[in-house]
Amino acid sequence: MERSNGPHAPTIRGVAERAGVSKSLVSLVLQGSPRVSDAKRQAVLEAIDELGYRPNAAARSLVARRTHTVGVLLDDLRNPWFVELLDGLNSVLCAHGLRMLMADSRLGRRTGEDIARTFLELRVDGVVAVGTLPDADTAALAELAERLPTVVAGSHDPRLPRVDTVANDDERGARLATEHLIGLGHRRIAHIAGPGSVGELRRRGFEATMREHGLGGEPTVEPGDGTEEGGYRAAVRMLGGRPAATPERPTAVFAFNDFSAVGALSAARELGLEVPHDLSLVGCDNTYLARIRHLWLTTVDNASHDVGRRAAQRLLDRMEHPGRPADHGLAAPSLEVRGSAAPPS
Repeated sequence: MERSNGPHAPTIRGVAERAGVSKSLVSLVLQGSPRVSDAKRQAVLEAIDELGYRPNAAARSLVARRTHTVGVLLDDLRNPWFVELLDGLNSVLCAHGLRMLMADSRLGRRTGEDIARTFLELRVDGVVAVGTLPDADTAALAELAERLPTVVAGSHDPRLPRVDTVANDDERGARLATEHLIGLGHRRIAHIAGPGSVGELRRRGFEATMREHGLGGEPTVEPGDGTEEGGYRAAVRMLGGRPAATPERPTAVFAFNDFSAVGALSAARELGLEVPHDLSLVGCDNTYLARIRHLWLTTVDNASHDVGRRAAQRLLDRMEHPGRPADHGLAAPSLEVRGSAAPPS
């Protein structure tokens, strides 16, 4: 039996000869055309199976002017929040016969790779940018959006013509976390802030909720960078040198994300504070870190899987109607209550 590897791989001509049909009819079968009789379709499929023929994807893309691939530009592959978003994104794309080609923009900046050019050279059918991109990548994204259907997932910006965005309702998520801590009886609540528009919206939600409950005089906000180390350093600044009974010490902390919360947890333990007895902690994003048993972190679930699915659907819509106005959607967050927050002692 002939095989599809090696120097004498079976061709579409060989399939046509084995089935006793024309090459054009074999092409119609490969394209799923309804204009082929059942008998001839069966003959072609049997010939393909007997010969071990595999269609040349590159040649087919040249004919169809599509590669059935989507370029996915990630802000940082190390971010665990992206995992479920990508799963949701891929589930919809795969169901529509599309495959993902992923690139890490952080690594691209370090190596000097032009991600926009790479995606264009690979002739992807569309682009999904995941996460908050720096200004340099935003310019590249704007260039891509001029030539390809483009969607931003997990970020509120950039706002570009004919570029859809699907993000979390970050301000609402911060309100849920802060209201939970206030509902437990906490009054001295601090916030470890984060970068970008997402960080600004989460800080805004925290501060607005504190004011609405009469607790917004001078809420403690420490800057962070979204990393575990940044969360650790911010927590040391707000907690260091203050015994558990000190009136000024926060009894609860809402962190920008789960990474920051884990850093704050390490700082609290080093300072002799027990979580949640001496200090309550709430994170954000509901990553796998929050579900680790010895952490068991209360956190905001930002519906990352739903964000991915909705971003994929927006891209499919954009491919179908490239000239329609941009759409900006928000996914509803929820609070995942675990074991890192309790009433103040």
